[in-house]
Amino acid sequence: MASTYLPAFEGHLPLWMLFTSIISVGNSIQAYKTVHFTARVYNPNPDNSRAPSNIPSNGSSTTPKPEKPPVGEIPSQVTPLSSRTFGTWTLLASIIRLYGAYYINNKAVYELAMCAYAVAWVHFVAEWRIYGTTRLGVPLGGPLVISTGTLIWMFLMKDFYLGQ
Repeated sequence: MASTYLPAFEGHLPLWMLFTSIISVGNSIQAYKTVHFTARVYNPNPDNSRAPSNIPSNGSSTTPKPEKPPVGEIPSQVTPLSSRTFGTWTLLASIIRLYGAYYINNKAVYELAMCAYAVAWVHFVAEWRIYGTTRLGVPLGGPLVISTGTLIWMFLMKDFYLGQ
């Protein structure tokens, strides 16, 4: 019964793209509800297992706490506005991935979906390696693994799905 809603194509790539789309919707919702999880991703401190101390720990989406951070800690640059902007960007990418899952044999949609993963990859790598707003760790690892792995998978399967 649930299979009637799944992409009707061979292979696991369309299902994976559907899965990442659904997860991205969840990420978008949390980005609107709280700055906490976005601040964990964009945390330049060595201990990125938690949000920086200037981010409310109660899950509030209000402006970060004005208190001075502990010595040596870099305060978060995440604001409620930047979190919601990230949520909007993630939702847009999710919609593109969803279309990619269901129209995987359409060249334009396939390439657009690849671009959505590529933009995510470039964004996260730039924030890590160029801007220094994040560090490699569990919060950044998920987006990096998903964008890198999916880009490689889509590149390898392009002829299979597009028949070229």
